[in-house]
Amino acid sequence: MEQVPLFVDTEWLDKRLDDPDLRLIDATTFLKIPENGGQAEAWPGKEAYDKEHIPGAVFADILGELSDPEADLPFTVPQRDKFVEKMSELGVGEGTYVVIYDQGPLVGVPVVASYWASRLAWQLKYEGFDNVAVLEGGLPKWKDEGRPVTDKPGLYPKGNFKGERRPDLLATKEDVKRAMDDKDTVLINSLSEADFLGETNTYARSGHIPGSKNVFFGDLSDMESKELHDEENLRETFEKTGALDPDKKVITYCGGGIAATWNALVLNQLGQKNVAVYDGSMNEWTADPDLPLDKGKN
Repeated sequence: MEQVPLFVDTEWLDKRLDDPDLRLIDATTFLKIPENGGQAEAWPGKEAYDKEHIPGAVFADILGELSDPEADLPFTVPQRDKFVEKMSELGVGEGTYVVIYDQGPLVGVPVVASYWASRLAWQLKYEGFDNVAVLEGGLPKWKDEGRPVTDKPGLYPKGNFKGERRPDLLATKEDVKRAMDDKDTVLINSLSEADFLGETNTYARSGHIPGSKNVFFGDLSDMESKELHDEENLRETFEKTGALDPDKKVITYCGGGIAATWNALVLNQLGQKNVAVYDGSMNEWTADPDLPLDKGKN
């Protein structure tokens, strides 16, 4: 069984649809930001999956079944036992490799990034399963190329999920508070420039965590090809922040720990392995009035 790269393209996947070791997962989730700002609305993509998906794919409900129902914040990582049980039901385990895709990041916003897929890929890695890839361009690119879709549900044999949780991949609020004054840690804000500058009111308070650098997740892919920009372009984007320094730790954050996983995965692709995702992100940080925020450019 092959070790998969962090990202795979549509041609790569098409050749392997009949591979018995493949576990193909549709992680589509929909997120819509109100036109006048305010809290975004999210819902699972199960109906969209039922309508059409890549042949063989099973559906993973990130919002419902793969988040902690008792947490005050959306998208918080669930208890390990719950996650392992669900992924085993989807067929993930020893002797398998996983490819994850979605239908895009935001409803009605022309931006390319498979960050729901990267979120689930990050959760799998966090729980100790590394043989996982994200499909570049997701279902939109797959369909653009005339590749097959179906409404027939996928089904895999139950998996034997092993591995151990890797706490170093997750950053807490306390970790971020320490990172603000740590020259050996780079904080990356993955939201839009407007969010970073404090020009929007999506969260309880506006602005960004002091000391963080802004790399908008939507700037990492080409709108036309729906693929990541070439390595030179990506490297130039992140080098400006210091995030590619091998001697430094990187913590990525966004609104709710989703887009942050996209930036984290791209950093991994560029060779930076010491990356953690702040799971609570701006939803948690801005809810605490005692925590500082900066506005404008650094």
